[in-house]
Amino acid sequence: MVSENQTSVNEFILLGFSNPQRLQTFLLALFLLAYILTICGNITIITIVQLHQKLQTPMYLCLSHLSLIEIGHMTNTIPKMLFDFLKDRKVISLVGCFTQLYFNLFLGLTENFLLVLMAYDRFLAICNPMNYTTVMNNRVCKSLILGCWVGAFLAPLPPTIVLARLNFCGPNIINHFFCDLAPVLTLPCRGKSFIEFFFFMSISSMVLGCFCLITVSYINIIVTVLRMPSSGGRRKAFSTCTAHLSVVLIYYGSVIYMYVRPSARDIHNTDKVVSVFYCVVTPFLNPFIYTLRNTQVHEAFKSIIVKKRIFY
Repeated sequence: MVSENQTSVNEFILLGFSNPQRLQTFLLALFLLAYILTICGNITIITIVQLHQKLQTPMYLCLSHLSLIEIGHMTNTIPKMLFDFLKDRKVISLVGCFTQLYFNLFLGLTENFLLVLMAYDRFLAICNPMNYTTVMNNRVCKSLILGCWVGAFLAPLPPTIVLARLNFCGPNIINHFFCDLAPVLTLPCRGKSFIEFFFFMSISSMVLGCFCLITVSYINIIVTVLRMPSSGGRRKAFSTCTAHLSVVLIYYGSVIYMYVRPSARDIHNTDKVVSVFYCVVTPFLNPFIYTLRNTQVHEAFKSIIVKKRIFY
């Protein structure tokens, strides 16, 4: 029971970025531009994959879903942050806060599972090419992608509901620009030690488990590629993995720092910068990383443009 002199909290105050007004205006313009470019870039990838028959392969199906996740990640946090730049008092309701927290966990876990699936796809394509089309065809890939979404949707639901049902009696200040897990875990009046331990164990096991599976896949890929007699074959094999490996390193570097730690800490400016990295920078870079040197995507984009010109 909570003592009678404690007042239940019905909203949280987000501190956001405590910068001078001139810098706040600059950040508003910068994040708005990044948001628009990210949405356009990822929608372009999804559209190209859906419209071009040659890209209807497991790797590109996974890529289109990864683009959808990146759109969701940014939309979950950036619009609210942009509006808060324009306000002196940055508040979010309890329902809004835990909805934002849940979708951040849901989309993050989906991305983790999807990156494992993409690593497994590359492992089969390079280490077991003779059986690739049998083991990893479009039907199997779509089933596995559906499993990624469903598993990630269900996993954070019970602990988030338990956390939301705890009593919050103040202070109601979140030293962040959105309702991230670490700062929210410091707010309950009671029971936060157990829920903090539960979140740490569950998220750490899933994130580190996915990272270990990806690492094992790439160790096998590297060993297989180094055994190839042809330097051209080695170069071609590595070229199909570099984009995915780059995304994995950028994504897991920030996620492990933010979520795989034994206790909720006070959020400092470094934590906010890292959060910006996986909430803004990674979704922004992904379309460029995957398409910059991808000739198949370039050719598909050109053919779609040519067909539209002929049609009109």
